Amino acid sequence: MATAQSAQDVQPSLLQRLQDARARTDALFELLPPNSFYQRPIAERHRLIFYLGHLDAFDANLLNDALGLPSLDSEFDKLFAFGIDPVGGELPADAPGDWPNIAQVEKYNRETRHRLDHALQAIEADEKHRAALSQGEGLAGGTLLQVAIEHRLMHAETLAYLLHNLPLERKIPQPRTPADFTPAPKPRQVTIPPGVATLGQRRGTGPFGWDNEFEEQQNTVPSFSIGVFPVTNHEYLAFVRAGGYEESSYWRLEDWEWRRAQRLEHPHFWVPRSSSPASDPDMSWEYRTMFGIVPLPPSWPVYVSYAEASAFARWAGKKLPTEAQWHRAAYGTAGDGERMHPWGDFAPGTAHGNFHHQRWDAAPVNAHPSGGSAFGVHDLLGNGWEWTQTSFAPLPGFEPLPFYRGYSADFFDGKHFVLKGGSPRTDACMLRRSFRNWFQPHYPYIYTTFRCVEE
Repeated sequence: MATAQSAQDVQPSLLQRLQDARARTDALFELLPPNSFYQRPIAERHRLIFYLGHLDAFDANLLNDALGLPSLDSEFDKLFAFGIDPVGGELPADAPGDWPNIAQVEKYNRETRHRLDHALQAIEADEKHRAALSQGEGLAGGTLLQVAIEHRLMHAETLAYLLHNLPLERKIPQPRTPADFTPAPKPRQVTIPPGVATLGQRRGTGPFGWDNEFEEQQNTVPSFSIGVFPVTNHEYLAFVRAGGYEESSYWRLEDWEWRRAQRLEHPHFWVPRSSSPASDPDMSWEYRTMFGIVPLPPSWPVYVSYAEASAFARWAGKKLPTEAQWHRAAYGTAGDGERMHPWGDFAPGTAHGNFHHQRWDAAPVNAHPSGGSAFGVHDLLGNGWEWTQTSFAPLPGFEPLPFYRGYSADFFDGKHFVLKGGSPRTDACMLRRSFRNWFQPHYPYIYTTFRCVEE
């Protein structure tokens, strides 16, 4: 977690980052015509109008007390406070008329931002506020501002996949990602020698981190082999054509029941074609990009749920990696050292992967050779979060955030699995080695891929 610094050191850069994050989410809402704000692109999620209010309500609920501000609108603060765990429990049953109109929410957002910004900008000139920023639990070391920034950037990714699932006619038209016929690289495995994988980070010594990123844990990992690239659409097509969605032995019992109930027959982003050349199996399918339908891109990573990924791995006679195995392949070296990023200890750049909002959609898995790890494993950061077989659980020494106690702890239930890496819509600030994402296994709407291991 960030250490305390003077207000002059912390405030300007974090305030600029907060403004940049707001611009990022504002741009996403600009893709919606007014009648789309009350749509629910994914049944398990809120209507889009909720997210319009949620981001600024979260900031107000987080920062008001630390800045000595009263509530602007306690009803909106509460209405927009909490999202929904994507899977589990009953589906939401609210109607569009249950929500305020867009103008009311936008007015709340404008006034909330004005009040918070005025108070934050006063820090430099106000001894009381300066102390709140640099001491105690309040805004200590900029921690609350870091939380506000990363929370918003996480929702920028959530909003991206929600909009991806919105019908094309419900979005303001944008240039479509062009068809990509780049051949998929031949699947191959690379052997990772035994060594140490360090999960998490030591408290007080590294960058900002969420509570599930602490404390540091070192794992001795025996030798294994892992896919050089994530599984591509072309590679996954062999599983589909082999009847993988029709053979229960490849699926865990609960996953098979889910597949049957959903009548799932292929990845969520794939669209069957009514006719196609028999000579080219890839042409049997099309693909739903953010702003249009294109022929199935064979070299892109396949986006699937954990249930589908683990079924493929079982069909292939392999497994999904553990979190420690993934870390070892991504950050380990032939010696005792570990890297901050797969490619080394310098900051992420456009040559290293498809992340930081560069594209609306995926890219070929072999498009960023500069991002490879010391062992020659590629496409580890960006292009799609990667499933591991590790249940999301606390690291030793876990302590919940005192101001957000349920952020991680509410999901330590054995029903969520750790994801590593990042997607095209993941901000670069969350590409740190200790960052952990998590989802339930029956959620096919997100930018999640996988690779397989053999032990």
